[in-house]
Amino acid sequence: MIIVFQIVLVLVVLGVSLVLIRGGSNAKHMAIRRIMVLLFAVAAVLSIFFPTVLTRLAGVVGVGRGTDLMLYAFIVSFLVYMSTTHQRFRSMEMTLTKLSRRIALDEAVRPWESRDERSGSDEGR
Repeated sequence: MIIVFQIVLVLVVLGVSLVLIRGGSNAKHMAIRRIMVLLFAVAAVLSIFFPTVLTRLAGVVGVGRGTDLMLYAFIVSFLVYMSTTHQRFRSMEMTLTKLSRRIALDEAVRPWESRDERSGSDEGR
């Protein structure tokens, strides 16, 4: 039975990773993230009040203890967090690069403009 749980856990990790790798931060991905966090929080709270239920659930899926099951869920959640954070930073980096390029082009010296025109445009700053 434990091999079945391991296979399911690996498939879940791969599936979540593929979903998160595929897209950006649109409403669908934000909803998936929020639902996953909510489910993990509910499971954690329930495991605090009813630890035997979590232990029984762990036995059903082939894991020895409820704490091990929560550890596996935490690992999956952490991988999701790492993936989404990486995507967010990559997106911000691309935006910053575009902005930096735009500023560099806007502030570049234009040899076809006379010196008086350039100094006059800086008066408004």
